[in-house]
Amino acid sequence: MHLNKKGIRALGIAESFVRERPRSVLAGVVMRSDLIIDGFAFTEITVGGMDATDGIIKIFNSLERSDINVIMLNGCVISWFNVVNLNKIYEETGIPLICVTYEASEGLEPHFRRHFDGEDLQKRLDAYRMLGERVPVRIKGKHEQRKGKKQEILIRILGLEKSEAVQILRKFTLHGRIPEPLRVARLCARSLLRSSFSHSSSPSTTPTTSSSLHLFPVLSLSSLN
Repeated sequence: MHLNKKGIRALGIAESFVRERPRSVLAGVVMRSDLIIDGFAFTEITVGGMDATDGIIKIFNSLERSDINVIMLNGCVISWFNVVNLNKIYEETGIPLICVTYEASEGLEPHFRRHFDGEDLQKRLDAYRMLGERVPVRIKGKHEQRKGKKQEILIRILGLEKSEAVQILRKFTLHGRIPEPLRVARLCARSLLRSSFSHSSSPSTTPTTSSSLHLFPVLSLSSLN
């Protein structure tokens, strides 16, 4: 990958959910390294399910883009213990992958055991153990002061060296430690989830269905002109 190329494109994918609803919103945002957005897509996945991997691949395929250089994920365990299979995503897309998390922890296995049992538990444990260890890296946003403190994040990577991943993350981070493709994707997912509330009488009694939150077509900036 030519990391000094101005037009490097990242697909940032993030989700938003509430426990009272059976489905969560997954948003994907295509962003250039000059921070221009030129594509996005949405789908839904199951809260507490095991379909996050398929949802991420669905977003990538729906975009029908051959110019995406890296995929960024906002976490590997999303939508209430929906565990992502990073290896499957990398194998099916062929695109280098950076999964970003922000807090150190002692692991999620105790939480899996508290909420699941039997085959459902074992599937999560197996998927979680396949993720491997996270690697701490320190980044500083483009607009941070030169002597500003670098922010530590934790990443898992496929198809990239650690130094390449750090360089990419720095390109896409303005302030703090959340890369812009992930920040914007999270905002989009949250906004769409909230807008679905306004079309229902009660979030706890009227679930979001696939008919009300379907996979959206790709919409680029050029189509808005």
